[in-house]
Amino acid sequence: MMELSPVISKTIVAVGYNPFSMILRIQLKNGMYDFFNVPENIYTGLLNTHSKTNYHNTYIKNSYRYTKI
Repeated sequence: MMELSPVISKTIVAVGYNPFSMILRIQLKNGMYDFFNVPENIYTGLLNTHSKTNYHNTYIKNSYRYTKI
């Protein structure tokens, strides 16, 4: 089971990352999603950015295959 870290964001509740499978898990206020083949620098960028919602919309949402879990 992947550990999720809570974040401060308008839409994102928590995030987690598995560097071996390269899966980024994002818990949004409307559901949880797994994003596939995400490089670790994208995950750390999400953690370190001031606007997590904007980062998610710009660099993750339409760039990686995902599934709602």
